[in-house]
Amino acid sequence: MFIVMLRTIILYFIVVITMRIMGKRQIGEMQPFELVIAIMVSELASLPMQDTRIPLVHGVIPIVTLLFLQAVISMAELKSEVARTIFSGKPSIIIKDGTIDIKQLKYDRFNINDLFEELRLQGYYNIEDIQYAILETSGQLSVIPKTELEPVTRQDMKIKTTQDLLPVTLVLDGKINHHNLKVVDKNTSWLSSQLKQNNIASVDKVFIALIDSKGKFFYQLKEGGTD
Repeated sequence: MFIVMLRTIILYFIVVITMRIMGKRQIGEMQPFELVIAIMVSELASLPMQDTRIPLVHGVIPIVTLLFLQAVISMAELKSEVARTIFSGKPSIIIKDGTIDIKQLKYDRFNINDLFEELRLQGYYNIEDIQYAILETSGQLSVIPKTELEPVTRQDMKIKTTQDLLPVTLVLDGKINHHNLKVVDKNTSWLSSQLKQNNIASVDKVFIALIDSKGKFFYQLKEGGTD
């Protein structure tokens, strides 16, 4: 029993490290060759877990080999258009100028119900409102509306704005993130003064405190109280 547990733990960490090295794509964003490798890695890892007669190294070596293969293919795709076409394919234009390309739809085996579902999920209900709908190599649908139907921006209306910043967490569950304090050019004295201004006796009572996208100090107490 202990051996099975140990083998499982070892293989778990090997698979996690392998997937991390492969990159940060989600399953739905993987290219076909990446998805195949991910499935094969999971199958190879499960065999030594289930059967203790299989040497652990017989599971590790194929996983490492697949990782190497993925790295080689990714490098080839970076350098060669032909390799990208072979392993990942090409994007397909499903809708052009408000008209569905029926032949392309059949070629990609993408049925009309799936197309309408994807369009609805992205907030588009009329085919004639779409300039291009592109089926990406990952299987996701990119939609470009007709120019006259694009949302009005502040720039279009000539409204002066300031660029929003990335929110930075300073306190999480009562613990100060000193690295993030340095990122926003603040220190613990400044944080303490902010807490005092909001009548917070101790940082231990804070569930989360951050600098939001507008540069404002925001906090929420563990009891649920907010600014």
